[in-house]
Amino acid sequence: MAGRQREISVSEFFLKNRHLLGFDTPAKALVTAVKEAVDNALDACEEAGLLPEITVQVRDRFGKSRVVVEDNGPGIVESQIARIFGKLLYGSKFHKLSQSRGQQGMGISAAGMYGQLTVGKPLHIISRIEGDELASELYVSIDTANNRPDIHKKKRVEWDRPHGTRVEMEMEMEGHHQTGPHSVEVYLKQTAIANPHVSIVYTDPQGRETLFARSTDRLPPRPREIKPHPRGVELGRLIQMLSGTKSRSLLGFLVDEFSCVGKKTALQIVKRAGKPLSDRSYPTHIAHAQATALHHAIQRTPIQAPRTDCIVPIGEARLLEGLRKELPADFYTATSRPAATYRGNPFQVEVGIAFGRPGETKIEVDASGHMHKKNAPDAGAVEQLIARKDEPIHLLRFANRVPLLYQQSSCAITKAVIQTNWRSYGLHQPKGALPIAPMAILVHVASVWVPYTSESKEAIEPYPEILKEIKLGLRQCARQLAHYLRHELHLHQEYDKRAYIEKYLPHIGVALQDILTLTDEERDAAVRKLDNILHASRTTQRQDP
Repeated sequence: MAGRQREISVSEFFLKNRHLLGFDTPAKALVTAVKEAVDNALDACEEAGLLPEITVQVRDRFGKSRVVVEDNGPGIVESQIARIFGKLLYGSKFHKLSQSRGQQGMGISAAGMYGQLTVGKPLHIISRIEGDELASELYVSIDTANNRPDIHKKKRVEWDRPHGTRVEMEMEMEGHHQTGPHSVEVYLKQTAIANPHVSIVYTDPQGRETLFARSTDRLPPRPREIKPHPRGVELGRLIQMLSGTKSRSLLGFLVDEFSCVGKKTALQIVKRAGKPLSDRSYPTHIAHAQATALHHAIQRTPIQAPRTDCIVPIGEARLLEGLRKELPADFYTATSRPAATYRGNPFQVEVGIAFGRPGETKIEVDASGHMHKKNAPDAGAVEQLIARKDEPIHLLRFANRVPLLYQQSSCAITKAVIQTNWRSYGLHQPKGALPIAPMAILVHVASVWVPYTSESKEAIEPYPEILKEIKLGLRQCARQLAHYLRHELHLHQEYDKRAYIEKYLPHIGVALQDILTLTDEERDAAVRKLDNILHASRTTQRQDP
């Protein structure tokens, strides 16, 4: 038995357990592959200060799906292309504490590995850096036994883009092209909501082209990288940092290796840790018992909250822009919560609500005070993200501006929405379920390290601090919604009262004609005057959404 023991490659592990990365079924794998490619394109463009222009094409042929994602980013150095697309756990964001879409460095390479497994073809990559005369073209697969790239072909080619990257992959297809809440169209639509500065052109397997146009030409500010906060460091991590630091004193280690720790705070931590530790202790010589005392001292010492310039929320104004652009509705509201922390990691929650589905009957009030019922045209099934009035609300979940389409029931966002008492805000809510209303709720969690429940990054772990902030944001938006719903109820009641009175106005006119011996013209004039008095005395105006 001992002779059969051998090391397991990370690529081999995820090849056999690809469901952990979101490649459970061909339909889900297609959405995941597009998601990983688009996320990489957005990160690259924003880091280079370029407004993202992304094209996505999905083609179905002979039982296979071909995905092509092209961007106008800065391009990739040729020596790095093979490692980025042909090696799991290789990236630039894992050790960096700042907000980014990717974290683990294996999303796009895992998509290539799935295509390699199902159809046996490598990734096809074309990339060009600005200033280069020619672009680099590579065909890359993964050597799963050793977790390293295998380059099938490499050459320099002409390309019509001055800079950017094009990724093409093939994978297994299951049945017909999927539409609905877990489709590529919905993912791109939600991406456009959370990223109003992006322009996406999508071509579906039937050749239909859809443009998700940008609503702003301003890029979001770049998040700053921070050092780890001492409150979020476990004992084992602290011991590892002590043994690997270049600082020559404990005081210098605490000040240089952590954020929000100045000289005064560092001296307080050392004092609480007790002897034999001192501010001059050599970090690499600190024993396990002394490190444990230092860790306990850190937890007992008051330390400033983490900096928040490492996270960049969407912002209330841009969130409303995105909702109005992609979700036709009657009422909109949004809020951004102040930054908070969990396990020493800063995070920020944003909530938006779009209420009122197009196609539903609504009351309109014109300038003269007359009220009318109006049916708005219904939107298409794919484009419509707002639930019907007899269905549970649609929940749009985001983490670092990335839509989360799967594992909704296990996500902290869903749990927070269910735990909110929506009945007190005028909505019907079954026990332990989402409220019933023609409404979409958007919740965005931005953090330097989003606590996903699994490697597939499909749901957020329900930490108490995160749940609390989401609930507070939901309640803040719900109060605005309740005010709107009360106004709408008043409008409908007013309309019913006016309609009841208007029903009898002609009869009143006939009675006045008999009593006062009026002509037909005088009778009609009297009825019109009564009608004008009715609407002039009851002027109820609709609020702007």
